[in-house]
Amino acid sequence: MQQILLTGFEPFAGEASNPSWDAIQQLDGWRPDAETIVRARKLPCVFGHSLQVLEAELSALQPVLVIAVGQAGGRTCFSLEKVAINYNDARIPDNSGQQPVATTTDDAGPAAYFSSLPLKHIVQKARQQGIPAEVSFSAGTFVCNHVFYGLMHQVVKTPKVRAGFIHIPYSPQQASRHQTASMSLDLVVAALKISIEVSLLQQPDLQLAMGQLD
Repeated sequence: MQQILLTGFEPFAGEASNPSWDAIQQLDGWRPDAETIVRARKLPCVFGHSLQVLEAELSALQPVLVIAVGQAGGRTCFSLEKVAINYNDARIPDNSGQQPVATTTDDAGPAAYFSSLPLKHIVQKARQQGIPAEVSFSAGTFVCNHVFYGLMHQVVKTPKVRAGFIHIPYSPQQASRHQTASMSLDLVVAALKISIEVSLLQQPDLQLAMGQLD
């Protein structure tokens, strides 16, 4: 049985929950086909330790596909990240109180990695299902980007493994407090299923214009 690894985060920044973890829990044990099963794992919102947990799960599961998911409050779409940068610059402390400024995730690593997910194909399929989705070209400089970079640094050794990072908006409950955009867990779960199914096709991404002007 082939395994797919989905990761989400524990709550951070004073929130009582994290929709990235709430959503992927619903997919733990889901089988997109007869040969593949999804495993959901929670990561700490902590620089360094998050990558230790991730690397242990990668070693244990040997997944064929890895999708890390995180919350980005204020986003309006299901955001598929294109670029992971080798740079940490935390505006707020992580859950252990660390607040790295202008550091690297890996001193010997390259400046950046690109996602290997078929981002544009996923966006197209999600939009066809009425789900707001986009390709994003900035994963930030907090723990989400840290995990994204660390993930791609690991799987670069196994090019047959597709991997990437997705940011999701606040849940409706969170957004009601912050007075900003939200996405229901049902929509997030539906979009994640699309992401998994399209990624398993192992086809080249679509050549569509989805760049940004700013």
